Amino acid sequence: MSLKINDTRMILTVNDAVIATAARVDGAWHVSTWPTPLNRNQAITALTLAELLAMGHNESDSLVISFREELAHG
Repeated sequence: MSLKINDTRMILTVNDAVIATAARVDGAWHVSTWPTPLNRNQAITALTLAELLAMGHNESDSLVISFREELAHG
């Protein structure tokens, strides 16, 4: 897994394949795997969630549920 972060972009790769991206637009982060704009820390959480799912965790995994709830209540 590799997460590259700069001032305007985040890119998550797993096994050299891009799994998810985020771009900062007008101060909010737009993550390819999350439907609403987020702050920087939330974007990192959303990318971590994408990584967990890509690595085989399922929707009923307690960590996946916890991250989804955290993002939904942002």
